[in-house]
Amino acid sequence: MKRIFILLAMSSIFIIATSAQTGTIKGRVLNQQKQPMTGASVQINGKTVARTNEQGDFTINCQGEKTQIRVSFIGFLTTTSSVTCNGQTEIILREQVNELEAVETTTGIGLRKSQLEQPVSVAQLRETELKRGNGLFLDDALNGNVPGIIMQRRSHSGGQQFNIRGYGNGIGIRGVNGNFDSQGSKTYLNGIPVTDAEGITVLDDIDYASVENAEITKGPSGTLYGLAIAGVINLQMQKAPREKTSVSQDVMTGSYGLLRTTTRLSIGGKNSSVLLSYGHQNFDGYMNHTEARKDFMNFMGEFILNNKQNISTYVGYSNSYDARNGELTKAQYANFDYSGNPAYIKNNAHSAVSTFRAGISHSYQFASGISNTTTLFGSAQNTDQSSAGGWTDKNPLNYGLRSVFNTNFTLGNQVTLNGITGLELQQMKAITIGYAMGTDNTNPTGYNVITSVRSDQVTSNGTGSYFTHWTLGLQNELSISAGIGISNQNLKLDDRLWALTNNTPGNTKLKTYANQYNGLISPSFAINKRIGKNLSVYASYATGYKAPVSANILIATTGQLNTGLRPEKGTQFEMGSKCNLFNGKLFYTIAFFQAKFNNKFTTVAVPNPANTATLYTYIVNAGTLNNKGIEFLAKYTLLQSSNGFIRSLRPFVNFTYANFKYENYAYQRVGKDISNKDSLITENYSGKQVAGTPKFVWNAGADIETSVGLYGNINYHHRGSMPFTSDGLNTTNAFNLINAKIGLKRNFGKWGIDAYTGINNLAGKQYYYMVFVNQMPDSYLPAPNKANYFSGINLSYTF
Repeated sequence: MKRIFILLAMSSIFIIATSAQTGTIKGRVLNQQKQPMTGASVQINGKTVARTNEQGDFTINCQGEKTQIRVSFIGFLTTTSSVTCNGQTEIILREQVNELEAVETTTGIGLRKSQLEQPVSVAQLRETELKRGNGLFLDDALNGNVPGIIMQRRSHSGGQQFNIRGYGNGIGIRGVNGNFDSQGSKTYLNGIPVTDAEGITVLDDIDYASVENAEITKGPSGTLYGLAIAGVINLQMQKAPREKTSVSQDVMTGSYGLLRTTTRLSIGGKNSSVLLSYGHQNFDGYMNHTEARKDFMNFMGEFILNNKQNISTYVGYSNSYDARNGELTKAQYANFDYSGNPAYIKNNAHSAVSTFRAGISHSYQFASGISNTTTLFGSAQNTDQSSAGGWTDKNPLNYGLRSVFNTNFTLGNQVTLNGITGLELQQMKAITIGYAMGTDNTNPTGYNVITSVRSDQVTSNGTGSYFTHWTLGLQNELSISAGIGISNQNLKLDDRLWALTNNTPGNTKLKTYANQYNGLISPSFAINKRIGKNLSVYASYATGYKAPVSANILIATTGQLNTGLRPEKGTQFEMGSKCNLFNGKLFYTIAFFQAKFNNKFTTVAVPNPANTATLYTYIVNAGTLNNKGIEFLAKYTLLQSSNGFIRSLRPFVNFTYANFKYENYAYQRVGKDISNKDSLITENYSGKQVAGTPKFVWNAGADIETSVGLYGNINYHHRGSMPFTSDGLNTTNAFNLINAKIGLKRNFGKWGIDAYTGINNLAGKQYYYMVFVNQMPDSYLPAPNKANYFSGINLSYTF
């Protein structure tokens, strides 16, 4: 590893030394009010070569008499200018009415590129998409706006999981999927990993209504993010606008006792900004035992120290509680029997999560084209959960750092080289205690209580990811990208209750269980061709891994280590096109992909000597998911006017076609053979549709804005039927949802108001928040099957 970074450093020095530099251009970027634009992107040949400092100034190298530069900033029209080498220029950016002209993303790695420059499927959600509904749930925004991803939740705001291009969640007792945590993808909040050091993501504590930007990378992402076999979700909390101080109060009410309040203080100076928010959310539940509450506090700070460095900070605290009434059987769901699972309710099933999360990032510009951003982060969490199977307490502590060097060089006439080199390190210490539950004899008709300790385990896990990724920009708007990531993971589990049953001479069951997965190499390669200013085509290859979690390496009944378990590997081939047409009115993306996930985890059952029951199960690597699909997204500005009553009317549509199949996929269980005898049976799912993934999903809708501040939207969501057992014998029904919202946003001097009302499931259709895969008879977690409403108001005062 040291050799790799030494070679990279020497290569960078060589490039700097040999690059032809015949002059410089100095410039300043201002808005229409002649205020400096900090952080504007300056590009040559489609590649970012500089960013403006707090005075709006930039300096770039040039060759020849004239250099064509392109300056962009989110929310403003991109400006192109021809500038004389060794000269100075002042560029004025105008606010853009059409947000589609310059769709840009940060990709979570410190670089900001337009969609047309990225040879990968990256979706970005901003306020328009995040706030089309009540804005409280990320699954509403993802399911309605991002093709290729389905997000589910077990309760009002708990047990949230991602299914990205057919890669679902963890593993389960019936061989294929798990329904209790999210694994395989990675989530970041303000650059801080929410995913812990062994690859498990708990999202219950995040307040999505405070998120202002979400970026989703679909497919294996090991080159830049380590153990991310399915994809990456980057979330960014709201920030305070520069040179503006305000206070605001939000109040939202809705069906089933929904009440949310949020208070914000925003202080924006010339070189610093601070945003502090506090809120409370309450929900009475739409079924018995589904109430929820959440308290949260967020602090975001940004501080420009000088023209070379700045610091950003985030501190967040959340305390959430979600009651669970369990999943419905297939028959219950079909009969609209939403009474729930009695075993869950008797155990007072719930998820309670308290989280403190903090991070500080320092960015430093060493020279033109060379910068570093380093983030130190940590989180402490306390969780207690109960379900039909018992009660579990877990207290994980995570901490680590992520450091990224961005390098941008001009090699010659229209030839550039951009590099990203860095590392991410994370450690986790956790104590997990499991309890059995039984009748409370002082109150037999009440909830069950904890009766005994089942397990007491201490885990110590760590991951390390090292990566470098380079893009060579050539003439004729052609770019070639290549990168490599190397990831390591170590797992250690101490059994604190070992002595209760194993403290005897000659006992061979280990007190400590450990394993390592090192040298997981994830290469990537891509080629991108821009055709004119408004069209690009690309092809890419990407890889990633998912290593086992600590619970997978131990066969609890025997005490043996599962040393033969190999990490899952994902490889993805993708080709597609992105385009801005009709002066930016139409933006579309289309992607064709094949994602293969090899060495998929599955369960083997070990029968008793009489072959009549399962003694225990353990995890093995089984077959492959071969997921082929098409994703399409389009947004069109049908009407736009600066002086008419209707300022903008923007329809949108997206769809996903998923041909996801099992290959060489089998697992074993104890069951009845053809002579009705208990025996070890092999289930073979090869050729069947991957469970939990519908073949067709599509969305359509429109957003409208008027000159008097009225705005609104309507969206239609269709989700096709899908199998929820891998044998294909149990399938969901397709469902359609219609959601709508209308509001009024106006400013009256220093006061601002945003009042709105909306309706979800306008047609009153039956649908589900989540379906348990391969866990019959437990199946459905239903959503409200009646139209439900929400209304809110935001009042703000700007000093």
